[in-house]
Amino acid sequence: MIRTASKTTNMTEGNPVRIIMAFAVPLLIGNIFQQVYSLVDTMIAGHFLGDDAIAAIGATSVLYSLLMNLAWGLNNGTCVVLSRLFGSGDRARLRCGAAAMIELNAIVGALLTALSVLLLRPAMRLLLTPEDVFEASYRYIVIILGGMLTTVAYNGSAGFLRAMGNSRTPLFFLILSSLLNLALDALFVILLHTGIAGTALATVIAQAVSAALCAAYIFKNYREYLPRAADWRIDRALFGEMLSTGFSMAMMQCVFSLGSVVLQRSINALSTAVITAHTASRRVYEMLMIPMSTVSSATSTFVGQNYGAKRFRRIREANRKMLVVELIWSVFSVLVCWTLGRPLIVLLTATQNEEIIANALLNLRLSTAFFFPLGALFILRYSMQAMGHKVLPVLSSTIELGVKIASAAVLVPTLGYLGVAVTEPAIWCLCALFLAAFYVTIGHQRQPEENA
Repeated sequence: MIRTASKTTNMTEGNPVRIIMAFAVPLLIGNIFQQVYSLVDTMIAGHFLGDDAIAAIGATSVLYSLLMNLAWGLNNGTCVVLSRLFGSGDRARLRCGAAAMIELNAIVGALLTALSVLLLRPAMRLLLTPEDVFEASYRYIVIILGGMLTTVAYNGSAGFLRAMGNSRTPLFFLILSSLLNLALDALFVILLHTGIAGTALATVIAQAVSAALCAAYIFKNYREYLPRAADWRIDRALFGEMLSTGFSMAMMQCVFSLGSVVLQRSINALSTAVITAHTASRRVYEMLMIPMSTVSSATSTFVGQNYGAKRFRRIREANRKMLVVELIWSVFSVLVCWTLGRPLIVLLTATQNEEIIANALLNLRLSTAFFFPLGALFILRYSMQAMGHKVLPVLSSTIELGVKIASAAVLVPTLGYLGVAVTEPAIWCLCALFLAAFYVTIGHQRQPEENA
């Protein structure tokens, strides 16, 4: 049986697949609604502002992803430690860990917001943002970056709840804020004619609402796990563990995002139509990617709790079965994109430009054809982080960065957008094989004796 107490879930007992999937379903719905933010922005822009508006959003989206992945990675790393502390039953250190997580998120979020807004225009020039969409792109991204603390606050609150085994509550707040985002998009863009800046403002307001609601819920229902006055004193060993784990995951995400920045620069140098196609195709396959990343994220919480409880056989069993789940979803994604790819692109963008549609389909179909290696990569990265293996996932991201740099220097100038389309599938295969080799080695090492 799963032991529950005060809206928490103990994952160290019971059927691993049933536990992970039950935990993942509300998390999946939440992630879908979170993806709706960017999807709605793109649809509103395409249907009411035109193809260039989509290009304006897509031309600088990697800058936001780079900064948010740094904050997101740090937060996820600290939450991995919290899940291990919860699994071990050490409530006093759990409260200290929660204090450290709040401090780190506040400091990092404030610094990233200030630096990104100050350096935004030079960064956009470095990205070769096309002149015909430069100012529109700036108006969009400066508002998004200025409201970054709202996203950091929500992710931190939701991450805390997930570490406690509660993936359902953040979902309700996220659904509410997604609906609010849709309503505000319609208000600002369609009725008030604020242009692309309105879509960004709608996103920031909606994220702020979800963050406030989630934090209030935690304060009301999880006071026993929240820091007390004495818990704000730094426990050097615990703080160091949280910082190193968070920094490791943040570096993994940042190295990955740096590669995306390099690749986006080469995409921006091609044409506005290519930027629009790339943005549209990514919006579709990122939506299909959500179930895979969600299963992996849920598995990492399971792995973290069971690693803290020293139940290593459960970890290996769960990872094997979750790979089968990833395979099934990969096959489904391929079927969707090969049969419904074109209408999905047209629905999203409202474009009639055949160059945009053809390039978007090229990227969409090539990417989903290699979804299973990506799913395996997700499982391996998250699980190894949850077990305290910090270096190898970062090394796999370094491989990713190297391939993207090589692609931007050689493949894209030679093959055009085809070079972009083949880059990420090649990366997924290489990195999955790299981590699989080490995971098998680690799995065959002698583990400490498990709890009965």
